[in-house]
Amino acid sequence: MANKVKYGLQNVYYAVATIDSNNVATYGTPKPWKGAVNLSLDAEGGTTKFRADNIDYWIGQSNNGYSGDFESALIPEDFRKDILGDITDINGIDLEDAGAKTKYFALLFQFEGDATNTRHVMYKCSATRPSVTGATTDEEIEPQTETLTLTATAIHNESLNKDIVKARCAEGETPYATWFDAVYEASTISA
Repeated sequence: MANKVKYGLQNVYYAVATIDSNNVATYGTPKPWKGAVNLSLDAEGGTTKFRADNIDYWIGQSNNGYSGDFESALIPEDFRKDILGDITDINGIDLEDAGAKTKYFALLFQFEGDATNTRHVMYKCSATRPSVTGATTDEEIEPQTETLTLTATAIHNESLNKDIVKARCAEGETPYATWFDAVYEASTISA
């Protein structure tokens, strides 16, 4: 049975990506990202129409990945160091290095659903630093969150000889049980 709805963002992980000059990625071991609140990524790209003979003679579409926001209770310290380039001094104080170059990463996550609890991976993500926000407490404590702006673009998969933006896996498919152990890389296309 296929999913009819999705809900419940959970099991978020990130894996540091090393991208070579051919846009081929290798990945570190995925690390858990606790406290995921909301993920909202919009498709990037567009449609190009060529008019001839008074009709849409040719229509081309481009897939430029996704961009949007990822909201979390707090950005994990490991992510700040691994991806955003934060450093720690000898006294254990975390510092934001203005000259740090952010790194690419894969983002793995899961949505619950009524049937398949689909798992996803976005292969080549980049992130902005989160804003610094906070608010005073009133009669009730309202937790504050942190938000990153993400961009997900394609990597080149040499086995497929294709540029791949993301993959998804439904419960019951072969890699499902080990989806968060390593970043999934396809090796063949089914007929």
